[in-house]
Amino acid sequence: MTGKRDLDPAPLAVGALVGLAGLLFLLEPVVEPIPIFGTPTPPFVLSGAVLTIGFGLGAVVYLRRGRRLIGLAHAIGAGGFGLVVGATALASGTVLIVGVAVLAGGCAFLVGQMR
Repeated sequence: MTGKRDLDPAPLAVGALVGLAGLLFLLEPVVEPIPIFGTPTPPFVLSGAVLTIGFGLGAVVYLRRGRRLIGLAHAIGAGGFGLVVGATALASGTVLIVGVAVLAGGCAFLVGQMR
């Protein structure tokens, strides 16, 4: 051991993306919409997109390391929040309901796995 802490960059990147998503969500009331490809986009929408990317990265990282349950948890979060962001982009109530159902069903599955 070298006396230095060995920091694993993959979980740090996942945590940084999830933290950035939270920060964007909290900044919603005080920050003007941010132009993305010429379209003014509210920070809470960007928050969902960043959260989707963070969860997707977490799914890849943990599944590749053989940590099945935590990898599945991240994959469910990525899929559900991806659908919620997609619903916002498409202005689709149906896609929003499917996204919320994925998140709720995923939560129920994970609670069942923890028992």
